[in-house]
Amino acid sequence: MDNAILILNAGSSSLKFALYRVAAPAQFTPLYRGIIEEIGGPSRLRLLLTPPAEARIDQAIVAASHAAAIRVLLDWLAPHLDGLHLIAAGHRVVHGGIEHAAPVRVDAAVLARLERLIPIDPLHQPHNLAGIRALMQARPELPQVACFDTAFHRSLPELAQRFALPRELFEAGVRRYGFHGLSYEYIASVLPDYLGAQAEGRVVVAHLGNGASLCAMQQRRSVETTMSFTPLDGLPMGTRCGAIDPAIPLYLMRERGMDLAAVSELLHQRSGLLGLSGTSSDMRQLLASERPEAQAAVAHYAYQVAKTIGALAVALGGLDALVFTAGIGEHAAPVRAAICARLGWLGLALDPVANAAQGPRISQPDSPISAWVIPTNEELVIARQAYALAQTG
Repeated sequence: MDNAILILNAGSSSLKFALYRVAAPAQFTPLYRGIIEEIGGPSRLRLLLTPPAEARIDQAIVAASHAAAIRVLLDWLAPHLDGLHLIAAGHRVVHGGIEHAAPVRVDAAVLARLERLIPIDPLHQPHNLAGIRALMQARPELPQVACFDTAFHRSLPELAQRFALPRELFEAGVRRYGFHGLSYEYIASVLPDYLGAQAEGRVVVAHLGNGASLCAMQQRRSVETTMSFTPLDGLPMGTRCGAIDPAIPLYLMRERGMDLAAVSELLHQRSGLLGLSGTSSDMRQLLASERPEAQAAVAHYAYQVAKTIGALAVALGGLDALVFTAGIGEHAAPVRAAICARLGWLGLALDPVANAAQGPRISQPDSPISAWVIPTNEELVIARQAYALAQTG
């Protein structure tokens, strides 16, 4: 009998899920992928991937809470396991803090430690943990594995982790953590398949989606990244501002009368591409628009990404390869072209035909710096991590 791993990514009003078959020796195959949307409202169960013989589903359900959504998912899942033995559930957890440089089996003590990180990331952490808690209640015998977006960046040297703040704050955990680590871990695992020996060199990976960050890798380990204490820092994103003058929130509160909640909502929900364009956070819509504000938003985004790649090249002492991944990185050829056009001084020469064809290599054959499009797969990383811990007991 083959084993199965359940993958969960709980958001504020959604529950993304996937079921992987695991055949010896550790061959992972996705069987189902889907989402429960509008938890607490007019909820729906949507299947986005099924085996070829099965029809995809988009149906109304009743799910007033994450616990109810988990019960619906488990009830639906039971007859679809088809003889598979469900051995663990792997959860995406955004923040692992100082303590977690690797995935961990979740028990009450681990859950309590992770709950203490909610003030650092109130938009993701409580919902990630709600999914774990709900499944622990529904299936207490099933091993739960927390897989962290921060863990890949625990290799950052202390110099890169520090803010220019008093030392006691660093010791208390006010430091640069970095995020999107599950995506970067996957890219690091497949870099040799694309880059060969160059994979061990100086590589910048651009995870450009609704959330966006960059990671500088050497020997396929993180040595610098753009998100820091929280996922708000770094590049402009879909609705998040990225790096700004830290005095701006103080000004908004002192001079504009905004309270903490209003400033947080502005920086997280009304900034980024949405704030710049005034219309949309969706890069596809902005690229299709002729409005000057939309075009300016795209130009600003590409400028900031390229500028920051230059900064990471300094951290690496040069650059051998640039990798684009995630939704914008994998699919928005005009954005990649605009970014690469600003990196010619580094030696990067884009191949426009390859770029329009989405790669995988999008640089000229003789370009001193190679550029690539490599699809990411965070689910597979979670499945591997959960399986490994389930096997060790």
